[in-house]
Parts: sequence; structure tokens; C-alpha cells
Amino acid sequence: MNARVRNHIAGRLSLRPPQAESLDRLRRALDAAPDMLGHQRDVSAILSTLQAEFPTLTDFEREFPSLCFALATGVGKTRLMGAFIAYLHLAHGINNFFVLAPNLTIYNKLITDFTRNTPKYVFKGIAEFAQQAPLIITGDNYDQTGAAVDDQSVGFAFDVRINIFNISKINSEVRGGREPRIKRMREVLGDSYFNHLANLPDLVLLMDESHRYRASAGVRAINDLKPLFGLEVTATPFVESSRGPVPFKNVVMDYPLARAMEDGFVKEPAVVTQRNFKASDHTPDEVEKIKLEDGVRLHETTKVELTTYARENGVKPVKPFMLVIARDTTHAAQLKSLIESVQFYEGRYAGKVIQVDSSRTGAEEEEMIARLLAVESVDEPTEIVIHVNMLKEGWDVTNLYTIVPLRAANARTLIEQSIGRGLRLPYGKRTGVAAVDRLNIVAHDKFQEIIDEANRGDSPIRLRQVILDAPSADDKKVSVQVGSGAAVRLGLSALTPTPLPEGEGLALPSPTSGRGAGGEGPVFTTEAEKQVARVVMEVIGKYEVKRDLVPTSSALLKPEVQQEILAEVAERLRPMQGNLLAGIDDATPALDLSSVVAKTTEIVVQQTIDIPRIAVVPKGEVTTGFRPFSLDVSQLRLQPGEREIVGQMLRTNERFTLASEIGLKEQRPEDYIVHALVDFDDIDYFTHADLLYDLAGQMVRHLRSYLSESETISVLDRDRRLIAREIHAQMMAHFYEEATEFEVQVSRGFTELKPCNYTATAGQAPRHYRETVEDVGRIKQMLFGGFTKCLYPLQKFDSDTERRFAVILERDASKWFKPAKGQFQIYYKLGTEQPEYIPDFVAETDTTIFMVETKARADLDTQEVQAKAAAAVQWCGHASEYTASVQGKPWKYLLLPHDEVDESRRLTDFLRFRITA
Repeated sequence: MNARVRNHIAGRLSLRPPQAESLDRLRRALDAAPDMLGHQRDVSAILSTLQAEFPTLTDFEREFPSLCFALATGVGKTRLMGAFIAYLHLAHGINNFFVLAPNLTIYNKLITDFTRNTPKYVFKGIAEFAQQAPLIITGDNYDQTGAAVDDQSVGFAFDVRINIFNISKINSEVRGGREPRIKRMREVLGDSYFNHLANLPDLVLLMDESHRYRASAGVRAINDLKPLFGLEVTATPFVESSRGPVPFKNVVMDYPLARAMEDGFVKEPAVVTQRNFKASDHTPDEVEKIKLEDGVRLHETTKVELTTYARENGVKPVKPFMLVIARDTTHAAQLKSLIESVQFYEGRYAGKVIQVDSSRTGAEEEEMIARLLAVESVDEPTEIVIHVNMLKEGWDVTNLYTIVPLRAANARTLIEQSIGRGLRLPYGKRTGVAAVDRLNIVAHDKFQEIIDEANRGDSPIRLRQVILDAPSADDKKVSVQVGSGAAVRLGLSALTPTPLPEGEGLALPSPTSGRGAGGEGPVFTTEAEKQVARVVMEVIGKYEVKRDLVPTSSALLKPEVQQEILAEVAERLRPMQGNLLAGIDDATPALDLSSVVAKTTEIVVQQTIDIPRIAVVPKGEVTTGFRPFSLDVSQLRLQPGEREIVGQMLRTNERFTLASEIGLKEQRPEDYIVHALVDFDDIDYFTHADLLYDLAGQMVRHLRSYLSESETISVLDRDRRLIAREIHAQMMAHFYEEATEFEVQVSRGFTELKPCNYTATAGQAPRHYRETVEDVGRIKQMLFGGFTKCLYPLQKFDSDTERRFAVILERDASKWFKPAKGQFQIYYKLGTEQPEYIPDFVAETDTTIFMVETKARADLDTQEVQAKAAAAVQWCGHASEYTASVQGKPWKYLLLPHDEVDESRRLTDFLRFRITA
């Protein structure tokens, strides 16, 4: 029952794996020690029971049972608290909760996140709270709100009541031995609200970022609340002391930063320095200025990378900002003055810097806080935030990408405090784009010290290294959108970059700007002609779906199709026909509409390679499932003593013995595995029961082959989820989806070429494609032009192999291009994911259309490359069947090893690398 509730909540709240595991550990704790749910209990006996379940638990460290869940920053501790509350209410009928926040920032954030109809509402998806949300009682309204609902019966009005209080405020009220305001006698139900809470039979205490106030006077006062138990969440499960960090003794779930990074839930932190930098060669002021300048270089590059990523993927734009950590308020003011001055990047950041510290009061403080809270908005101008130890837990921004620490601190402090604010990902997951997934810490003078600290065995993190070259003119980046050659040839698209804000002089010179692929000038020069050409392009776009009338782009040139296009264009232009079809003055000739339509269509056909839109859809009944298979158990040699040995430094052997006896006992050994497997969303017990018991039986037989029966049961009891995850992973390789019949549907005979989006170096003219690249490591930062047969005036290459292959295509193909994302909509299967495949090249000759992929020879046989090839070959087969029906050219897929691409070869020489079904 409780497991089902746990699975229900994990699914409804879309919990991440570490959050779901934390919730499951709470379930296990309460199942193992049900006495936690009542006040008549022996706390020491509960501790002994739970120590057997959780090897890292040695002491509650409080007068009541208290469990700590240590989750890395950015994984989602607030949502986990919401999951705890929902589970305790739905599984155990608990209605009263007391949530402690460490400071005002988190206090306000918690109130917002626990309030319905807010962006990050923690109970979104819990149907039981949809009609009647929990009542939120705060440190500001408890004396009114708390009393108003106390007499309501259970099942009516507010079943769940969540009290949220700020521990720092309670701490300030207990100084000098005074009782906090909440504890002083008030006429609330004839007693103080504090005593009212203490008398509740089901109060549960939740402590957010509990490492901040573990030993405070306020917490000692909170002990008198006598809760059933406490649940602590923190990213830092230790307190600092003069002897170093002292770890918590009540941790039952530890998901450290290193695992969060490995699993892709947070940004990848990197420490940054300049190549060959020696701090001793510079004065302290010079070091500061260099670090600030390099921070801005990184910030600007990241800004463009984010712009390009958002445009390519059709997602919301993200405005990054840079965080500067100052020594004190005086230093912060000096830095703000410097950064906004004309001596710092020509005053580019004037009005874009905010100083966040305690020196601001009144209206200035309100403005500071308003700008800080809005720093994620793309419309808010702030790009640099300067702070003095004021931004702590609770400031949950996702767009911090660069940190420049200018305050003296040891490496461990820099790592733990600085990056804690910048780890959250703007899109909730890694994108695969390094600059979008990385947090930069600019620490020239501490570089080696931070690297050494990160590489310590007990370091909470592993940092990637980024070495900057000395500043150069290549540092500024722009996001460039390149339209198709047809649009440029018609005069409808100019090769202009997207500049950074306020026109910062980042123009991108282009030798072919406004010219066609061969350098010809635009066909249409007057605004009237261009306006008609735009309408013609729109009308042609509608003919893509008229496959019966226009099976290929060349069919657009048929006289009857031309007449239809001309008629529709004329109809669309009718409201403005007076200006378009007659000369504005005697010097302007009248517009020949039919001529513009014919010329536009001709250029579109010339500048197109027909790419059909293909979909393979099932017909009839579709069945899915897993095929029977033999488990690979070669890497599984689980031992009953392994987990106990690991925990030996924390507890005695007797407690380990207890651990092997605690837990739900199943009737059959196979049930341990089967019951864990059915928790996976894609496994249905009734459909797969025979297979599940077959696989579980294989595993049990394997364990019995080297373990006794009691040892086998011990391993199954303790490692059932580990075993289930391994079996599930193997099952995915045998997943099938079958239909009685599949149908290939071609919805379009050709498709318009999508614009390409690139990040390029500002002020750098595109290179000629034949020009040898000396520094091939920087080729991804370059744009290339000078083409005569490419369907785009500019292209970008990921390697010099691609550039050399383009030279061959310019010589041997009739037309070619590098496709943009979404052009083909080919998807391949890689594990449980289905990413989009974007081929490197498409090239057309007199007889064939080639889809081409170039790859390092060592990568040709990798799973991903082969999966892409299989999807591409299938697509080419379907495309060839269609083109054969309309007298078109066949498609062929080539997979080329990088060391075979040589300019002396002809395109036909690569046919030996054709991949077929």
C-alpha cells in the first residue's frame, strides 16, 4: 500500500531519481519503525532499528527521531519536502507540519512555493490537493490563521496545515534568554500557539538547509514542540568547527554534488585561468582587473551560445549574468564604479550592474532587491551582480554562468560557496552544448589550489579545467542566421549577424553579403519586386503539401502550376495593387508580375534539392513488449557482507546482523526482484508476469550458484532495487514494438530549406572554403564562403575533414548543403532516447542524391554512429521508392572515414562506402 502511494506521488510530481529515492527511504524508515508515528515510543530502540536499515545513521542528534536527506544544490530539495508532506498525509494521515527556514530569503521562497497557482507550486499534480490545497500558516499570520481553522473537523476545510517559520527571526527573539514571540502566552485557543502546536498528535518538523542553524538557540526552543519526528534537507550535511567540518550523524540519504554532476542534474563547474598566468607578475589591482575582464569575455561568449541554442531549438531565450564576489561594501562600490566606467570595455556595462549588500537601505534596498529577483528576466538589463556574502541559500537562479571571486578565501570555501549559487540548469537538464551546460569560476590566482582541492579524495566535486589564451580580437562572438541561397539570390535575405545589445559594433563583414552563391548580385533590387517575391515564396510554401499536383519542386515550373501561382499571388497583392502594378513616377517602370513570379520560381527550383517529408506509421494493431532473453550475470557477484563491511566504520557487527533481518519478507525469492521491477513505468505486471519471473528465476539461480540460501535471501532483500535496475537495463535491449503492417506516408515531395544559425567570431570575415586552416582546433569558430554550388552562401564546419569534403562537392556535385536542425526529421533509437539525426551533407549529382556522414575512423562502429546510419539508410530507401514513382533520383547514404577524405578523390570514389539495408 505505502509503496503504491510512494509511486503515485513520484509519478505525479515528476520526481527526479534522487528525489524518488529519498521518498522511498522515508517510506522504508516508517515501515521499519512504525513507532515513529506515535508519541509512546522508545527513541533509542527506533534508532537501533533504523541503524540496521541505514548504515550511515549513527545518532538522531535530537531529542526526537530526526533523519537528514542530503541532496546536492540544484537537485530540488523544496519539491522533495512537498513530496514528503504529500506522502505522510496520503499514506499515514498526518495533517500538521512545521517547516523551518534558515533565513528570510528562503522563508519567503517557501511560502511562495507552497502556495497554489504559483510557478513552482510543489503540489502541482497531486489530485487530493487540487480542490482543497493545504493551509499555509506563517510566522506573520499564525496568531490569526492558526486559530481560525483549529476547530474544523478532519475531512472538512483544511485537512493539511503547513506552518512556515523563519529560524533566524526566532533566534533573534531568544537572545538574552527571552522566549520567542511564538512561545509567549497569547490568547489563542486559551494558550500560546507554540503550546497549541506542541499538543498536536501528528506534528512533523521539516528543516530546510538545516546546517545553518543546527546549534542555534532557536532550534533548542523548537525541541519543545515535541514533534513525531524531524526531516532535514540540506546540500551540506556537516557543520564547520575550529577542527574542520563535522559531519551529521543522522544522514539516511546522501546524493552529493559529484553524483548530481555525473547524472546531469546540474551544470558542470569549471575553474578558469589564463594560459601561463603568474599572479606574482602583477599587482593585486591588476590581477582583479584581469579576472574581471576575462570574466566578461566568458560572459559574452556564453551569451551568444545561449542565443544560438535557443534559436536552433525553439526554446525560451536565457540571459546569462556574471557574479562578482567582493571583499566588503567599500570594495563592492569601487568595483561597480570601475565596471560601469568608460575605462572598462568602453562603458558597455553602465546601468547593467547591481551592488547587493547591507549598505543599501530604504528605496535603494527595495530597488536592489527588485532587480535581483528579476535577474532571470530577459527584459531586465542586469548583466553583472556584485555581492558581499549576502547571496546564500534560497536564491535559486538558473542563468548564472560566470563567477569572479575577488574575496580572499581558501579553495574549499570557494568551491562550496561560490558554485552553490550557479549550478541550476536553465532548461532543467543538460543540453549537450558545453557552454550552455557549464559554470565558469574565474580564479587565476587560485587555479592550482582549486584544482588540487577538487582532486582530493574527499572533495565534493570534480572540476573541469578551462585555460584561456591571452585576450585577442577573436573573443567577441555574434549569433548569425544564414538564409538559403534562394532568399539571398532574390534579395530577400542579407547576411547580417544578430548583434549584442545596444549595437556594440559587432558587425560581421561578408564578401557575399546580399549576393548569391556565385557572388552574383540580387535579381530583384526594388522594394516592389522584393515584396512580390516574398509573396511568391509564401505561395510556393503552400504547394509543398499538394503532392499530387507538385510531386517535385521542378513541377512548380509547369505552365498550369505557374498560372495557379500567378493567380494566387495577384489575389494576395490586390489590396496594394495600385502601388505595385503601376509606376510610382515616370522614372519607375511598371512591375511585370508574371515575370517576377516566373523568375522567383525558377530560382527556388535551382536552389533546392528535393527532400520529401516521410513518416512511417503503423497500420492495424500495435503491440509492444519485451522478448525473452538470457540475463548477462557475468558482472554480478553480489555478496551478503559487502554492504556491511562498508558500514563497519559507522556501527558494530551486531547492528549489521540486525540489518540483514529487517525488511519485508517475500514468499518466494523471485518476488523480491519482481516487486522491484514492476515499479518501472514501462513494465506492466499482467502483460509481462511470465517474463519477469523467468528473469528473476535466472538471477536467483545465479545467486544460489555461489551463495547459501540464507545469503541469497540477504542479497535479494538488501539489493533488490540494484538488481532490478540491472535487469531493466538489459530488458530495454530486447524491447519491441510491432504492428500488423507499417505504411510509409510521404506528405511532401520537397521542403523549403531552413535557415542556419551559427555562433561566429565578431568582425572576422568568412574564409574562402579552399583556404587551408592552420589552427584546425578553432575551425568550429569560423564561417566559410566563396561557394558556387552550395545552397547557402555561408557554411560552418565541425572539422577540417568536412571542409575538404566541401571542396570535393564544389567540384563534383551539381548542388549541395549542410542541413539545419529539423530539415529531415530523422530520428534514431539510442537506448531509451530517440534523438534527431542531422546528416553532415546532402549532395545532388546528375544521377543521384547523396546523404553523407563523415566520422573519425575509430568511431565508425560505435553504437550511436551505427544507429544513425540505420535510420538514415531506412529513410533513403523510402525516399528512393517515392522518387522512383515521380521519375526522380535515388538517394544513397555514405559513411566516410575521416582519413579517406582527400581532395584528389572524386565523389564517385566514395561509393564504396555506401551503407545499404
